[in-house]
Amino acid sequence: MNAKFGQFGGQFAAEILMNPLIELEKAFTQIKEDEDFKKEYMYYCNEYSGRPTPLYYAENLTKKLGGGKIYLKREDLNHTGAHKINNVIGQVLLARKMGKKKVIAETGAGQHGLATATICAMFDIPCEVFMGEEDIERQGLNVLKMKMLGAKVNSVTSGTKTLKDATNEAITHWAANIEDTFYVIGSVVGPHPYPTMVRDFQRIIGDEVKKQIIEKEGKLPDYLIACVGGGSNAMGLFYPFIEDNVAMYGVEAGGLGIDTEYHAASISKGSLGIIHGMMTYLLQDDKGEVKPVYSISAGLDYPGIGPEHAYFHSINRIKYVAINDDEAIEAFQYLTKVEGIIPALESAHAIAYLMKFAKETKKDDIIVLNLSGRGDKDMDTLSNILGE
Repeated sequence: MNAKFGQFGGQFAAEILMNPLIELEKAFTQIKEDEDFKKEYMYYCNEYSGRPTPLYYAENLTKKLGGGKIYLKREDLNHTGAHKINNVIGQVLLARKMGKKKVIAETGAGQHGLATATICAMFDIPCEVFMGEEDIERQGLNVLKMKMLGAKVNSVTSGTKTLKDATNEAITHWAANIEDTFYVIGSVVGPHPYPTMVRDFQRIIGDEVKKQIIEKEGKLPDYLIACVGGGSNAMGLFYPFIEDNVAMYGVEAGGLGIDTEYHAASISKGSLGIIHGMMTYLLQDDKGEVKPVYSISAGLDYPGIGPEHAYFHSINRIKYVAINDDEAIEAFQYLTKVEGIIPALESAHAIAYLMKFAKETKKDDIIVLNLSGRGDKDMDTLSNILGE
């Protein structure tokens, strides 16, 4: 298994973590070719999570935006309300195969933590979730759900008290409990083999889209759009189409504007460096210290990007753009009113770019947007902002 994507990726980890990473790579390589594991994985994806998720023709949105035909990949209809569960099912099944007795995870918006707590509850595995204090305050519903599922939620009070700091604490805990603990990383980030492993579990999104769009339209889409934080929902959609003639757009969190210090646009404004065990683009100062980042969306305020995204950016295979908070809020309201679908604030960033981009496309073009999650978790944030 290739540990790098061009100059990106790798294993920049403490010595104590190297043997567990080697053990993990070996186990994952074996189960990738194991037909029984594949069947078990698909059983839980289909029967427990509700896959395949629909590829929905957004007729109202298409007519109002006036460009190509718009399809929404409804990852919001997964059990727990987001794409995160695709990856968690795979990793927790792998943890059981490896004989691990406990599971830990980091989370920002809470969707990965919720998915991990859910699958651990089903398999009766003790679960701990690390979450920044700031994110705990703005994602109270998901925190309550995790606790009800039996997970211990650890509030992280260091740094910006968000996803970066939760990840730091999770890695530290893993290093101290390597023998019996499995670390379920929630995105295509971290030291090898995590970026590859998470991508392979999430590619079920793009594999389904490829089959569904052929059945509906008789051809591949012209454009793919997805929001990008660490980048797992986007890579899940994009990867099966990498060799095809399909244009792809990853939408980053522009926060209060990428010309301010308050954003999380790691590719648009970042530089090459090392974070959480990988070489990638990240937001850092002149001394190489990671900068504080900001987004209205707790799931997008990560200061780096998955190394495979960094690679595809470097070879101009995928275009990355930024959407600010105000645009995302407008898109959140627009999709809700036009299609009766309440998106997560993460997904609203992708919708906002679609609202700009669609008018540039032709009537016979096909656009697929990954609706990565639903907006239940963001209603308190939106009600505070909108005063309702």
